[in-house]
Amino acid sequence: MTGKSVPQNLELSNPDKVLFPDKGYSKADLANFYQQVSAIILPHLKDRPLMVQRFPDGIQAEGFYQKDVPDYFPSWVPWARLKKKEGGSIRQLMANNRSTLLYLADLACVTLHPWLSRADRPNQPDRVIFDLDPSGDGEDFSQVIQTAGMLRSLLGRIGLRPYVMTTGSRGLHVVAPLLRREGFDQVRGFAQEVAQRLTVEHPDLLTTEQRVAKRQDRLYLDVARNGYGQTSVAPYAVRALPGAPVATPLEWSELTASGLGPQSYHLGNILERLDQQPDPWQGMGRHGRSLSQARKNLQNLTA
Repeated sequence: MTGKSVPQNLELSNPDKVLFPDKGYSKADLANFYQQVSAIILPHLKDRPLMVQRFPDGIQAEGFYQKDVPDYFPSWVPWARLKKKEGGSIRQLMANNRSTLLYLADLACVTLHPWLSRADRPNQPDRVIFDLDPSGDGEDFSQVIQTAGMLRSLLGRIGLRPYVMTTGSRGLHVVAPLLRREGFDQVRGFAQEVAQRLTVEHPDLLTTEQRVAKRQDRLYLDVARNGYGQTSVAPYAVRALPGAPVATPLEWSELTASGLGPQSYHLGNILERLDQQPDPWQGMGRHGRSLSQARKNLQNLTA
């Protein structure tokens, strides 16, 4: 739901407010970035319930998460009334237009976290996600890259089309688009089956053990984001970390690039990258595949 009149130009309040002290990036810098990438990022957000991370006093201060649309929001900000897991409902924020992106930036919403489903069918996700973070101190990113490659191979063998992205934090996300035919329980169960197969094949490298003390130096294959109301960082979202890193979709061939890390792209260089090459995730929704068929294909591999 949204109002009919969406303003085309918004004036920032306190545009010089510094949000990233280490680099001196201001609210205006954040807003300008989201304005310049709006045509790229909006297709990844359209009609998706959204949770935002707000830092009114900059990232050095404590921030907070927001997902509801309070009464003080303009009437043209999109929202959908959705059920909460704990009961009741919420006017869930969405970002379907450039003006909403700028309005959120004016509220110091640094990072955007969309659902894996769209508001018209909130219980039927159109993607499955694997969150890959390095173990221990996180210095061995090659472990994450290796695991992403193994996931790509397995998902491809069972008929899905995987995509990869730096998270801007510690690791990579591997995502495969789905047809919206099954619920979150089925998607999460499938992701667990995929993760379990890989851990059985590579027990010294990977684990599905939730308890940190039992993971040792193995990479945790995290599939917990595949649930109703769960979110993942949006492509091209800025992270609330020193240096203002940006979650960045990659071509698979880029995983072999020397020096690649989860924070390789940031406000200082991401626009140059986007000037030189298109979004690797552009149009990914057109490549949604059947989860039931992928599950059958996975079972045939293990038969």
